[in-house]
Amino acid sequence: MLKRLCSIFVAAAFAASMWIWVQRIAIPHQQDESAARGTPRGNLSDLYPRWLGARELLLHRRNPYSPGITREIQAGYYGRPLDPNRPNDPKDQQAFAYPVYVVYLLAPTVELPFPIVQRAFFWFFILITAGSVLLWMQALGWRPSLTTKLIWILLALGSFPVIQGIKLQQLSVLVAALIAAAMHSLARRRLIWAGMFLALATIKPQLAALPILWLCIWVLGDFRRRQRALWSLAATSAVLVIVGEILLPGWIAQFRAALTAYYQYTGGGKSVLDVALTPLWGRIASGILIAAFLLVVWRVRQADEHSSEFQWSFSLALAVTLAVIPMFAPYNQLLLMPALMIFVRSLPALWSKNLLSRFLLAAAVIAVVFPWIAAVSLTAALLFLPATMLQKAWAIPIYTTFAIPVTTLALLLVARSLPPHAPPRPPALRHT
Repeated sequence: MLKRLCSIFVAAAFAASMWIWVQRIAIPHQQDESAARGTPRGNLSDLYPRWLGARELLLHRRNPYSPGITREIQAGYYGRPLDPNRPNDPKDQQAFAYPVYVVYLLAPTVELPFPIVQRAFFWFFILITAGSVLLWMQALGWRPSLTTKLIWILLALGSFPVIQGIKLQQLSVLVAALIAAAMHSLARRRLIWAGMFLALATIKPQLAALPILWLCIWVLGDFRRRQRALWSLAATSAVLVIVGEILLPGWIAQFRAALTAYYQYTGGGKSVLDVALTPLWGRIASGILIAAFLLVVWRVRQADEHSSEFQWSFSLALAVTLAVIPMFAPYNQLLLMPALMIFVRSLPALWSKNLLSRFLLAAAVIAVVFPWIAAVSLTAALLFLPATMLQKAWAIPIYTTFAIPVTTLALLLVARSLPPHAPPRPPALRHT
């Protein structure tokens, strides 16, 4: 009992320290830096461009991709429209660069004042993140104790990727929860629901693309039994696209133009591999990695939804996604949660496998745990030192941000040959 209480206390201390570091050190540093450089700061909510675009389209029939809406978005997001003559103004135009059908997810909020929407999404994101932890555990066939579940929820909500996603109101948090729900549905053989959840996750197509490819290949492994997932995905996607076309004719071309413009004014997004290997070699490595991913998934396409190969392959799809997408924002690392759960569940086997496995395991543990250790240290220092002094060291907790997806992917590849994990099968379920 005492050991469980101590574990919960440590997890809560880690989570609280990360929130305190964000609130008392990281954000004040950014505010001071913006004031010194004359950089505008408004609500800085990544939800705001989508919310305003949805409101204007649904209530006033205005095109959310139009330059006029973009300037109105900037006025709220940055506090004023961006001025190209000011060198310190941000390059990100914060245009509406999502598929138009995202407006249906936001439709219930468009008549509310945005501050209320912000507060509601803050708690909504906390709720679905906690829920996604439990969904991933069930999708992996992992039935830990209540104490272990609570520790995972505390650490998830107190991790920098989740805090950043919640503070920014990034829809990646919602997409991660939708993907977790899709995989949980597959594990429970609720195939129609799985296809629907993955289709909804395409509000961020760069995050949903490889999981969808994975699903298509897996369905081919037993098409007669699994085809409902594919038809559900196709039908839901078709409805989203067609209804979007009815609402805003020609939206697909406008969405593509918005994406092209986004990569231009942000300098062309770079993936983790682009940063590690230079853009040219990064793209080559990304192509090789995707090809290798498709090959190994094809080889395990017949894996049952309760098998270790099934769990490993969809975790690999998410880890490869983070390596190849043209951005490495920490909030996307929510997709690494199933891989991290596999590692924790397989710690003895990973450690005893070989020297490479032990090295990668140690590297991954250091990369994941270091931000909490740094946040605890800086938070404790607040008791003795002024916050303005500690702001000089504000970036220490994010030093391993780049290493987390790299070490996770490498260790996941090593984990491929671990002995299979065979959780007890649930009672027979309907193929809905």
